[in-house]
Amino acid sequence: MKVLIVDDEDMIRNVLREYVEFDGGEAFEAADGMQAVRMCRENDFDIILMDIMMPRLDGFSAVKEIKKIKNIPVIMLSARGEEYDKLFGFEIGADDYVTKPFSPKEVMARVHAVLKRYREEPSSDVVTFEGLTIDMAGRNVYVDGVKAELTPKEYEILFYFVKNKGIALTREKLLMDVWGFDFYGDDRTVDTHIKMLRSNLKQYRKFIITLRGLGYKFEVE
Repeated sequence: MKVLIVDDEDMIRNVLREYVEFDGGEAFEAADGMQAVRMCRENDFDIILMDIMMPRLDGFSAVKEIKKIKNIPVIMLSARGEEYDKLFGFEIGADDYVTKPFSPKEVMARVHAVLKRYREEPSSDVVTFEGLTIDMAGRNVYVDGVKAELTPKEYEILFYFVKNKGIALTREKLLMDVWGFDFYGDDRTVDTHIKMLRSNLKQYRKFIITLRGLGYKFEVE
């Protein structure tokens, strides 16, 4: 497990490095977003722990640049716990968000949860529901033949819906299974992401049924 730790505070990088190495992984460090982007161009990492507030290039901007070149899972680290920051992080492709001060043990648990989701072998099948085509292995979604630009989290939600087609899913179940280890979110997090997903699916948003007072269900005829 190769982990890139990006933070402008030496102490935080050192602590996380110790826990990564204790867990049997390899830790690499960057002190700002610009250095992180450069390292990702030159190396492959299994996961990135990315601070937000950094000099030269902030974490949000760094994630945007990295996602253009490689699909590496990212956990954001921030002293700012506002919901807007969390949702913006998810929109640009972050897989999880940890608010400082944090427990290094919790961070490592989240690392393993995210990596587990990425390493699960998806079905090689391509499934089609009317004009909605979902390529499980390729992680691509097409709406009437046009590729939909989904965020990683939106794809995970849709993939989860398809795997559980016809099953009523509570918001709590979605938070636990899609966001992973003890995500400190609320119903609005789920609703916001599903709203964005529905927008990208256009007319095929009809397959995502809202169950009032409960959650959602992916239902096709």
